Amino acid sequence: MTPPPTSTGPAAQPQSLTDLFITFTVLALQGFGGVLAVVQRELVEKKRWLTREEFVEEWAVAQIMPGPNVVNLSLMIGGRYFGLKGALVSVAGMLLLPLIVVLLLALLYSQVATHPGAAGALRGMGAVAAGLIAGTAIKLIDALRTNVLGPRLCLVLGVLCFAGTGLLRLPLALVLLGLGGVAVTLAFRRLEP
Repeated sequence: MTPPPTSTGPAAQPQSLTDLFITFTVLALQGFGGVLAVVQRELVEKKRWLTREEFVEEWAVAQIMPGPNVVNLSLMIGGRYFGLKGALVSVAGMLLLPLIVVLLLALLYSQVATHPGAAGALRGMGAVAAGLIAGTAIKLIDALRTNVLGPRLCLVLGVLCFAGTGLLRLPLALVLLGLGGVAVTLAFRRLEP
C-alpha cells in the first residue's frame, strides 16, 4: 500500500464531475454511523485528494459549519476542484442514493422497531461507530506535528474539549466558541509576521 500524501507531496485530484459524484456516493453508502473513518481512508489514503494535514484542517472547518460534517466536506472538496458545479455534484453524490436507501430502511425498521434484537443491534452499531472514530483520531494525530499550534497545545485543547462536552456536558456551541476562539487567536498570533 502506498503511503498517503504528505504536505510535501502533491495530492491527486478528481478526474471529472462523474468521478466526484461516484466517489461521494460510495462514501455515503459506506458511512452508516461512522463516516469519519471511511472518508479519511478514501480521500487521504486511497484517492489521495487530500494530505493528512489538509484533511484535518478541512474536517475541522466542516465540523463548525452548520449541517452534517461530511456533506460540508463534500461541498468544500467539490468546490475546490470544480467550483459551484463540483460542490453541487459532490452533495448530490452524498445525498441522492443514500436518501433512497434510508427511506427503504425506515420502512423496514418500522416493521421490526419493537423487536428486542433490533434495539440490541443498534446499541452494537453505536459501539462500533465510537471505535471507528477513536481509531481514525489516533491515525490523524501524526498530522498535528505540522500544525501551527504544535502537538502539545492541540492535545491540551482536545482534552479540554472532551472534558467540556463529554464530562461536564457543556453545550457544544459554548465549547466551540470558547476553545475555538482561543485556538484561532493563538494560531493567528503565531502566523503573524
